[in-house]
Amino acid sequence: MADAVALRLEGIRKTFPGVVALDGVDLEVRRGEVHVLLGENGAGKSTLVKILGGAQRPDAGRIAIDGVPVEIADPRQARALGIAVIHQELALVPALSAAANVLLGHEPRGPLGWIDQAALVARARAVLEPLGAAFDPRTPVRRLGIAQRQLVEIAKALALDARIVVMDEPTSALTERETSALFDVVRRLTARGVAVIYISHRLDEIFTLGDRVTVLRDGRRVATHDIADVSRAGLVRLMADRPVDEQVRRDVAAARGAEVLRVEGLSRAGVLHDVDFAVHAGEIVGLAGLLGAGRTELARAIFGLDLPDAGRIVVHGRTHAIRSPRHAVRAGIGFVTEDRKAQGLVLGLTIRENVALATLRTLSRLGVVRRRAERDTAERYVRDLRIRAVSSEQTVLHLSGGNQQKVVLAKWLARRVDVLILDEPTRGIDVGAKEEIYRLINALAQDGKSIIMISSELPEILRMSHRIVVMSEGRVTGTLDAREATQESVMHYATLRPDENPEDAAELGLVINGATERRTEET
Repeated sequence: MADAVALRLEGIRKTFPGVVALDGVDLEVRRGEVHVLLGENGAGKSTLVKILGGAQRPDAGRIAIDGVPVEIADPRQARALGIAVIHQELALVPALSAAANVLLGHEPRGPLGWIDQAALVARARAVLEPLGAAFDPRTPVRRLGIAQRQLVEIAKALALDARIVVMDEPTSALTERETSALFDVVRRLTARGVAVIYISHRLDEIFTLGDRVTVLRDGRRVATHDIADVSRAGLVRLMADRPVDEQVRRDVAAARGAEVLRVEGLSRAGVLHDVDFAVHAGEIVGLAGLLGAGRTELARAIFGLDLPDAGRIVVHGRTHAIRSPRHAVRAGIGFVTEDRKAQGLVLGLTIRENVALATLRTLSRLGVVRRRAERDTAERYVRDLRIRAVSSEQTVLHLSGGNQQKVVLAKWLARRVDVLILDEPTRGIDVGAKEEIYRLINALAQDGKSIIMISSELPEILRMSHRIVVMSEGRVTGTLDAREATQESVMHYATLRPDENPEDAAELGLVINGATERRTEET
């Protein structure tokens, strides 16, 4: 059964205005296998997923399931054919509970046709618990964090009992424990003969989970191999058609200047507890911690999205009462959020319009936006950041994830902020695009910008940071020199409880300062 073909695509072609997204793609997926789909952003992976899920129709080509030709006209028909899609960009209803989202469209009903709420919650819990979800299924989705919403999205697809499951970056917001639980679920699915198409930019996941891999480049299939027959470097070369140096130097010397940002005693009830740290000009400070450690909450408090109960934010030696994002921007602080589509971009606007969002005042005269200045600014960053687009007039919605992320960065570069907070800046983007983002971040630091970088990927934190501030349960538990830090030392501080002594790790020889010895960073 494992060798029987569950899904066959032949000659799939899809074009958009000015862009060939898929150019005659062939793909064969067997029952009971994890077939990895790899490619840089813009290679055509997401378009292929949308075609399989019924969100888009191909311009040409054939699709067969279990040898039977089919046409997938819409998502409802895809589900009827046994195809479940876990989208990278979450498609949930915030006002409904997690349980209602998991079973949306196929809710259990009682004799009179009313939704059976008890059965709904029980079925949703049965799907969520094996994924490691620790929250109540009755919780409204709007009250869940990104990682918890990702679990709901995964559960929604698994509840369909599908024959073909497509997973587009399913672990991009998950912790290591949740990722391990998901892998166990995938293995149980394939043991039942389910075909899994798995898309991820985390190459270690691919070698852990995958059976075969197909590489797309510029909308074309360039290779299909057994995972056992390929190397990490070989896959990167196939994706990029060029050697890519994945080991970005983390020992880049910081030409560190004066202190730019200092946070003192920042607290918010139940979320942040007496947080202190500082960032200097030309320095990249990595903010590490497990899910729920308070990293994003700290970033939001600094940027004025959430108001702290106590503490000071000092920029260039001056205390600022930051009560809103407008105050933060005026103080010279920019914030690239972890959810670029919902919070960082206006998807229906063009690149030009999005880049100008943070600089409308300077691009205007007498309240009227100077279109030429707006266009010149956008085109400069399209060129400098190598944003792959037809022009600055292309709608952001139709860009790949990596190029959308570059547009968010361009918005803040155009504003010329002194402090840039980056929350998961490479989430959901491919290896090649990550390298470009890394080089851009390093260039910003070398240009004197102060960077705070939040990432759930420890290798990324270790490679990119000059110093690493580790948080646990809303507290700073340690600050490490990134040149000497290891994943083990970071995880030690990330797992400290409030009643534990952070100096227990002193034997590692890596501590600069711990929670009990909060000396100023550079005295």
